[in-house]
Amino acid sequence: MGHDSASSTDSPSLQEVLDALDDADCRAILRHTAEPMTATELIDACDIPQSTLYRKLDLLRTASLVHEQDAIKPNGGRVTRYERDFDDVTISMEDDDTFSVAVERPPRGADERLADIWSKMGDEL
Repeated sequence: MGHDSASSTDSPSLQEVLDALDDADCRAILRHTAEPMTATELIDACDIPQSTLYRKLDLLRTASLVHEQDAIKPNGGRVTRYERDFDDVTISMEDDDTFSVAVERPPRGADERLADIWSKMGDEL
């Protein structure tokens, strides 16, 4: 699950990406989220406290490096899964000697885009 070209307009700042990638807990989360995982699964896999996990997930979301997906459980309620949301991060030096960051995202299927729209609608209810 990543963003399609319409969603890839999320362009994080260089500092947001650097802050996330410089954090050891964030890097551990990124290593474990090649496939979607719940917070509970990430707490166990990364061996970090729950409060730390949610702070790090916020940092990764701000940097547009993790995608959040909500799903309805068969027995009711919602479950949120987190997945790494990039294929490549490139930091470049521009002609004016400033740095820029580009986050390359995987292509998304129609079902994933529809699930995102549904998830966002649920947040507004």
